[in-house]
Amino acid sequence: MDSKLFARIGAGAFVAIAITMAVLELREEPAPPPSAAIAAADVSGDGAKATLTYCAGLGLEAASVDICTAAWAAERRRFLGQAERDAANVPPVADNSGDAALDMAGDR
Repeated sequence: MDSKLFARIGAGAFVAIAITMAVLELREEPAPPPSAAIAAADVSGDGAKATLTYCAGLGLEAASVDICTAAWAAERRRFLGQAERDAANVPPVADNSGDAALDMAGDR
């Protein structure tokens, strides 16, 4: 027999197996979400986590909300292990939003 015939038979078998596996995967029922674990996480009473979830839902608008920026700063300090006294020593960021020289819009 010709080697091309074996290659075609092998390719056909591979495609048949792939289609069969895809059909079997689509027939399975999706697993239900672990609602008990989600409910336990929500009951924890952690207000910071609820605030961060709310801010994540806002998307890009959250950058202009003071509550979100404060929550992110507190989470960043907690994650990095910085003490509260270190956070008080950080100088405030200058607001250059009205400065035309720093405008990045490109409409000059």
